[in-house]
Amino acid sequence: MTTLPTDPAETVAPAVTAAVDTPGKEQQRSTGKRPVRTTAWYATALFICAVMIVPLLWMITIGLKSRNAVFEVPPRLLPHEFNWRNFIDGPEAIHFPRLLFNSTIITLLSVLGGVMTAMMAGYALARLRFPGRKLWFYLFVGSMLLPGVVGLIPLFQLYKSIGWYDTWLPLIVPAFFGGNPLFIFLARQYFLAIPYSIDEAAKIDGAGHLRIFVSVMLPLTRPAWITMAILAFQASWNDFLNPLVYLYSADKWPLSVGMAQFVSPFAGQTPNWSYYMATNLLYMLPPLILFFAAQRYFIQGLGSLGSTTQK
Repeated sequence: MTTLPTDPAETVAPAVTAAVDTPGKEQQRSTGKRPVRTTAWYATALFICAVMIVPLLWMITIGLKSRNAVFEVPPRLLPHEFNWRNFIDGPEAIHFPRLLFNSTIITLLSVLGGVMTAMMAGYALARLRFPGRKLWFYLFVGSMLLPGVVGLIPLFQLYKSIGWYDTWLPLIVPAFFGGNPLFIFLARQYFLAIPYSIDEAAKIDGAGHLRIFVSVMLPLTRPAWITMAILAFQASWNDFLNPLVYLYSADKWPLSVGMAQFVSPFAGQTPNWSYYMATNLLYMLPPLILFFAAQRYFIQGLGSLGSTTQK
């Protein structure tokens, strides 16, 4: 004959104990896995950082070595003596100040034109109602699939026929006509995420589309056009093919083309890699400074692109 428990606590206690012990054990197991997982993430991050930083450190090392020390076997990470003179003699060999001035003018004007026209086109595609709006957007997006080399020969013939060859105009003017479809796409996505009630409130106050665009939309889309400015600056600053094709006179070259003078100025001559690396480090400084100064807006601009809503 089975005896039933007289005290209810005797029946409830084992169940409560099992219910309490099980989450505790799972929590201990998950807590034990966290250090291993965190260590793996840090190890992966350190490996990726090393892959990115080691080439830069090697450039700095070669830039501080003498010309003969570059070819030492086995190679030394640190030179016997630091030749800081390379950072003076190297830029002087290619007339660095003049090339820097050319690159600065070309890049700033290209950034201004590319960002301004992309924002205006994105505003029109997102906020204005006109026939064929989606068709124009699909054409802009589809043009991103075409490589820039496709139109190189027709554009060269066009610019040469109108007298733009050996001038900066082929490098600057196209940016003022919405030259980058990616920027138009990025601007449209940002403008679509802004509620239309803001436009309606501004129109009630008597503002037109130009006033809304300048006073309302540009401040709200600051991460977008700062991201565009960084990308446009790097693209124009590092552009080598277009200046090489359209510019013949050496006094009009930007730094991207001028740096090629170090590699093989004459057939059979060994390049001065110490001068090249020292000058290349100076050439890299403006994009790096711009990126680190505006990296917060750059990350915010790219990160919030996926959260925009289509309307």
